[in-house]
Amino acid sequence: MSTQPHATLCVAHHFDAPPERVFDAWLDPDKARYWFGPGQGEVVRVEIHARVGGSFSIVQRRNGKDIDHRGEYITIDRPRQLAFTWGVPQDSPDTARVVIDIAPSGLGSNLTLSHELHPDWAGFASRAEEAWLKMLEAMDETLR
Repeated sequence: MSTQPHATLCVAHHFDAPPERVFDAWLDPDKARYWFGPGQGEVVRVEIHARVGGSFSIVQRRNGKDIDHRGEYITIDRPRQLAFTWGVPQDSPDTARVVIDIAPSGLGSNLTLSHELHPDWAGFASRAEEAWLKMLEAMDETLR
């Protein structure tokens, strides 16, 4: 067990879509398939059980290997906040915590994502930040 503090990264993105559409894109398997991990590989399966205590599994094929991104929903407060655990069990039993806040901004919305990484994964913070930014950009494209 690590005694190091958690590393937290924060990214923000403005969407021209209203908060409800942005929020719903996180919980819609058909939309998640298009915005998840753009350029990283084919999303071969998306399962989302959108309720507090419910889980999600997004499997992406990367270089012939299926990577299962899993988590459990902690908070679902449509359209303002979504919080969930995040992990890749085949790489580590440790999970992170992700909190998404969405606020109206004119006819669109501003999203702020906070990702609290397990201390053992703190060295991956810049890669995780880059990945989230790419996913938010891809999500923005799916909402246009």
